[in-house]
Amino acid sequence: MSDSTSTTLSDLEACQEQIGYRFRNLEYLSAALKHASGVSHRLASNERMEFLGDAILGFVVCEQLYLQYPEYLEGDLTKIKSVIVSRDTCATISENLGLHEFLMLGKGMAADPEIPRSVIAAALESLIAAIYMDGGIEPAKAFILKHIEAEIEQTVSGEFRGNYKSQLQHFAQREHGVTPIYNLLDEKGPDHSKCFKIAAQVASAVFAPAWGRSKKESEQRAAHNAISQLADKPVPYPTDDLFENGD
Repeated sequence: MSDSTSTTLSDLEACQEQIGYRFRNLEYLSAALKHASGVSHRLASNERMEFLGDAILGFVVCEQLYLQYPEYLEGDLTKIKSVIVSRDTCATISENLGLHEFLMLGKGMAADPEIPRSVIAAALESLIAAIYMDGGIEPAKAFILKHIEAEIEQTVSGEFRGNYKSQLQHFAQREHGVTPIYNLLDEKGPDHSKCFKIAAQVASAVFAPAWGRSKKESEQRAAHNAISQLADKPVPYPTDDLFENGD
């Protein structure tokens, strides 16, 4: 990082090497790196570019999720997108690119060894806008996808690992174009401590039921049974009458 008066052409050259994009107009890159603390007027900072870059990032991520996961519902796509375009994810990508090394900061902020992550995240969005203005949507899209594809895969894996209802829903949507049905087969126990026996159904296929201490738990277990049966594996929650005694 540097104060606003010491950024040189060699700094911009080094930044281009680091991010893997060559600007036709270096003014865009220079503007993207100017934090409000290092300019005399906020209109000269990268805040407006941050606004544009945020919109471009959101569009590219939404398009990629839409194309890559045709079986996911709108709610699932929204959850994944919110993680990918979050300040934390943007800051991580920005740090990996080393953008903080080239930010033009005011002397007070430049003297602080810890740059706020919000500032680092904003730099990535500003850079996206700079690439877009310099070369158009295609290079901006290529730049974004290069750095967020791994984030998408990790987010999807983390979001749905262990969520068997979501996994079964995706299977049902993809293979049959339907939503799973959860049939309540039985319930036992007093009102304050009931157990529920539920079976998952996809189209005409009914899977092994499971007991749970709430309908939510029972549905999740029933979905786990269904996923296991679809994979020709033993069901993890075989039905028996011992559950009510503390399974």
